[in-house]
Amino acid sequence: RDCSRPTTPTASRLTQKLVNLGDGRSSNHGWNENASILGEVATQQVEYRYLARKTGKEDYERRSGRVFEILQEMQPADGLFYQNIQEGGSGGCPTFAGSPVSFGAMNDSAYEYMLKVWVQGNKKEDMYREMWDKAMDGVHDQLVQKTKPNGLTFLADRDGGRINRKMDHLACFMGGALALGAYTDPKGMDSDRARRDLRTARALTYTCYQMYARTNTGIAPEFTDFDGKDDMQVPGNAKFYILRPEAVEAFYYLNKLTGDPICREWGWEVFQSIEKYCKTQYGYGPLKDVNNPHSVEDRMESFFMAETLKYLYLLFDPDSEIDPLNKIRDICTIRSHFLFLTLFYSAFFCANLISRMISFLVMR
Repeated sequence: RDCSRPTTPTASRLTQKLVNLGDGRSSNHGWNENASILGEVATQQVEYRYLARKTGKEDYERRSGRVFEILQEMQPADGLFYQNIQEGGSGGCPTFAGSPVSFGAMNDSAYEYMLKVWVQGNKKEDMYREMWDKAMDGVHDQLVQKTKPNGLTFLADRDGGRINRKMDHLACFMGGALALGAYTDPKGMDSDRARRDLRTARALTYTCYQMYARTNTGIAPEFTDFDGKDDMQVPGNAKFYILRPEAVEAFYYLNKLTGDPICREWGWEVFQSIEKYCKTQYGYGPLKDVNNPHSVEDRMESFFMAETLKYLYLLFDPDSEIDPLNKIRDICTIRSHFLFLTLFYSAFFCANLISRMISFLVMR
């Protein structure tokens, strides 16, 4: 069954979370009052566009692209989307449900794909770039905050009219995304907007490094609180680490785009901490408590190999031909998969990369 063509489509054509492969019926999770989630409806477009162009089936691109057309119509004046979206009954337009604004879990990929779909389209589809720039204006107007006493930069959440001074590890992807946005800005790198975005990218990425450096293990928690006198604190309900990649993703993009060697130093420190505290007999496990060196768990998330190690390897590979700025094929999906020109080359590259990554770890 072609799962991109639901037999019971939603009124607005927004993606739903669950699909019955037998009869094609789709639905969202009941725990979220059957609402669609921003980070899920806008997280497949790069892949489906690529699939459409490789198979000649334009419907893949048309259907997935419709999601962003709907989101563009819904984008608030400040550019910042709410997390939950309810379908409009009887063919009506979808609306935002009461929910937070965040660049962390359940939101992050939508913003990342605004930029990457635009780059993938050879920077000719203005709608995506305009949505990105409008959102980044909202970010700087409302969510970019400073800590006390050292003035570290972080992206807060917003819940209603209240600013929540915490940041998910997931939001560290914005260090790399803002840098890529600055270097591809249609107004040029010397524009005030590009300078602003690159400045925030650098400052945010430094904060993400500090989220690692200030714990007993050198490993960052799931999210960090910034509402105190000592810049940041590890909250009791988020002291775990599940081998997330977003900080090293930001290190990679900043190093690749700016050439700043400090990002490699930060990446090496993070890698050494992962080696010391997360390595098990047969793989790498999460930490239950980033301030407890002896809390490793006996499981491993798949994205550790797909993303965390891949970005670390590329960060340390000076001979890499990967060029996300100038080669459309080198755009990374939300799960760090590259879009290559041919499936054969993609399979060959990935096999070679994984082999070299394993050799690198064995030598350690």
